[in-house]
Amino acid sequence: MMSSLWKPTRRGMLSTLAFGAVSFSVPGLFAEELAVTAKMGEGPFYPDKMPLDTDNDLLVVNDAITPAIGDITHLSGRVLTASGSPIRNAFVEIWQVDHNGVYIHTDSAGAGNRDTNFQGYGRFLTDAKGQYYFRTVKPVPYPGRTPHIHFGVSKNGRRIFTTQMLIKGEKQNERDGLFRRIDQQARDTVLVDFKPIPDSKIGELAANFDIILGVTAEELEDGSLKAGIGKPQYRGRRGR
Repeated sequence: MMSSLWKPTRRGMLSTLAFGAVSFSVPGLFAEELAVTAKMGEGPFYPDKMPLDTDNDLLVVNDAITPAIGDITHLSGRVLTASGSPIRNAFVEIWQVDHNGVYIHTDSAGAGNRDTNFQGYGRFLTDAKGQYYFRTVKPVPYPGRTPHIHFGVSKNGRRIFTTQMLIKGEKQNERDGLFRRIDQQARDTVLVDFKPIPDSKIGELAANFDIILGVTAEELEDGSLKAGIGKPQYRGRRGR
């Protein structure tokens, strides 16, 4: 159950709370190459009209009193190269359906049932350690898809990586067409545990998703001072 009484300070406290909730350790960080995160398509439901609020707290739109419905999830991780170097100043975007299975997109099925208190989209600029954090809800399934959260990573104003994060142990994963396209050995790179946070009185969850890119930090830097988010990749092909 959601609680409107539990609400962090909107622009500062969220990151502090999250980075303490989930461990960012990566086994063998500098001993060997990390497994590169599998790519998955952007799909057609990247927002065609951005919400009023685009920060990293998807549960509260601007300063609304009523929060979104769903299982509160503290989603965090790092963006790293395969050698373990952090990717700083990268924009991490996420977008997902609400508890009714509806995207913030005009073509999303069931748009009339959309939870208007759910932001549906958020962005976060990674810090010097490559860390990012979002407060959102645990994803739910909708017809044809297993529960998932879309991720886009941009650096220097261009999209450099796109994938989707799925729930580890979710029974619907094996029937999901997009997940089944991923090589068997790479599937674990997009599967994430959603674990209860000890002592949480409102049943909050924590999920940690490190995004490993198959590039070096140097390859992502061109010496110029650019910012912003890269353009969405979807160009008329159907996907979800």
